Amino acid sequence: MRRAAVVVACALVAGCGPLSQTHHVPGNSHEVSTGSPSARPNAEITIAGGKVSPPSGWLEVAKGRPVSITVTSDVADEVHVHGYDIEAELRPGVPVTVRFTADLTGVFEVETHRSKLVLTQVAVR
Repeated sequence: MRRAAVVVACALVAGCGPLSQTHHVPGNSHEVSTGSPSARPNAEITIAGGKVSPPSGWLEVAKGRPVSITVTSDVADEVHVHGYDIEAELRPGVPVTVRFTADLTGVFEVETHRSKLVLTQVAVR
């Protein structure tokens, strides 16, 4: 019974997939940006050949600010912003922009559903 509770808790923390898959996919270095939260955070991300460019990192955002993340992929997939439950379909070669107001504090993973690539993490403070 205790083991089942641990498995369920790990699944809830992981979101769309196990942490070992979503956080350690080759091409996702999780480099951390430096500096204070941006007043107008924007990110442009490209997925080609299963690699994320620029390498996955952090997008620091001041609470209450608008966020814009544009993703272009070479394959069909779906981008998902955890915590905000925003999803958008990706069509090969067609940029998709996800916009939202950073009104929740914390760190929120942005990933693709089918390929399980971590695109960035949005740190709202």
